[in-house]
Amino acid sequence: MQEPNQSSVTEFILLGFFFSPRTTPLFFSAFLTTYLLIILGNGLIIILISLDSHLHTPMYFFIVTLSMLDLGYTTTTMPQMLAHLASQKKTISFASCVAQMYIFLVLGITESWLFAIMSIDRYVAICHPLRYKVIMSPWLCRVMVLFCGLWGVVSALVYTVFAMRLPYCGPNKINHFFCEVPAVLKLACADTSVNDQVDFILGFNVILVPLSLILVIYINIFIAILRICSAQGRLKAFSTCASHITVVTMFCVPAMVMYMKPGSEASPEEDKKLALFYNVISAFLNPIIYSLRNKDVKRAFLKVMGWGRAPE
Repeated sequence: MQEPNQSSVTEFILLGFFFSPRTTPLFFSAFLTTYLLIILGNGLIIILISLDSHLHTPMYFFIVTLSMLDLGYTTTTMPQMLAHLASQKKTISFASCVAQMYIFLVLGITESWLFAIMSIDRYVAICHPLRYKVIMSPWLCRVMVLFCGLWGVVSALVYTVFAMRLPYCGPNKINHFFCEVPAVLKLACADTSVNDQVDFILGFNVILVPLSLILVIYINIFIAILRICSAQGRLKAFSTCASHITVVTMFCVPAMVMYMKPGSEASPEEDKKLALFYNVISAFLNPIIYSLRNKDVKRAFLKVMGWGRAPE
């Protein structure tokens, strides 16, 4: 019998999405365009906020961090998916699969906790506006982002170690477009019930806990908003919150469904659609929902392009 830390599989085959030869070029073009727009949108956000001193605030610091995570998140999976769509070879080495799995998890878990940090920022801005700059100091913002990153590194390491310590003796076909833990575990030549328990516990810590924190914070935010006398002030506060809630829902809910359900209940086709949503679609929409509709970012764009100037 094989030892748990040994494996006879040296490479995996990523089956990806099943498209007919006629429609494959169409989907390749759609995915390539989406990926380029993700790079353009998130890259533009990073550049604009970095160049405009008026945007050097805690909220925009977190938005820059979110854009950087989205760029890394999608770049971990999409170039490979595009390469596999364009060729017949769909293999990935065992080591590359482990690396992809780990990096994807680090960035995803970090982003999940970043959303909770961003909700804290909105709470302080709306409920304690006069003390906002004092409370949300640059030092505190950097410490909170560092916490998110460290939590992502540690949690991803646990996920990856528990997944890859199992024996993989064949078959080696992963019914997914990248090496994601639930899809890889289906190929293990051993009982994965312990992994299901670990995934549920870690999923609770990296998804449900930040979501619960966000929920509690927004209940307090909505109570504070209802106390605002100005209708315009209430509308502005609700608008800011709506953007954040939309982004959180698009990312966290599909991820929670993916990682917290037992492996026996997983459907490969549904899992691929869920992963595409929180890996690609959310990264594509985040700049539009959270930043490019923002007047301050628009003014910064016009200023950088020389088409106007930011107000005094």
